[in-house]
Amino acid sequence: MSEASPLDTATPWYACQRCGNCCRWPGDVRVTDDEITNIATFLDMPRIEFIEQCTRLNANRTGLSIIDKPNGECLFLEGVNVCRIQPVKPVQCEGFPNVWNFPGWREKCEAVEAPRPTDAETLRAKR
Repeated sequence: MSEASPLDTATPWYACQRCGNCCRWPGDVRVTDDEITNIATFLDMPRIEFIEQCTRLNANRTGLSIIDKPNGECLFLEGVNVCRIQPVKPVQCEGFPNVWNFPGWREKCEAVEAPRPTDAETLRAKR
């Protein structure tokens, strides 16, 4: 797993093109208590119903992860590349591929190298 510091200008920054390919990679998309609440509210679901229907115990048994569809893609991926929970997606999803990534991600991901955003640009993008 790669981690990039915002002060490290030598590490390339990648702009997501919303290709959805990272949403098809199997594994854990961990969700925090706050993320569970935000996603459940966004989906207009009771929190407990969201937990029961949309999460599972993660692989190392330390918390909850979003369940996968039978084909391995994220439960919230619709069509080719639409995230049903985009406005409230987990921090783990927001961080890909700059904060973390997986071996071979460049062969799958269509993100393009771009200038590193400033803190103000990052905050505006979240609104």
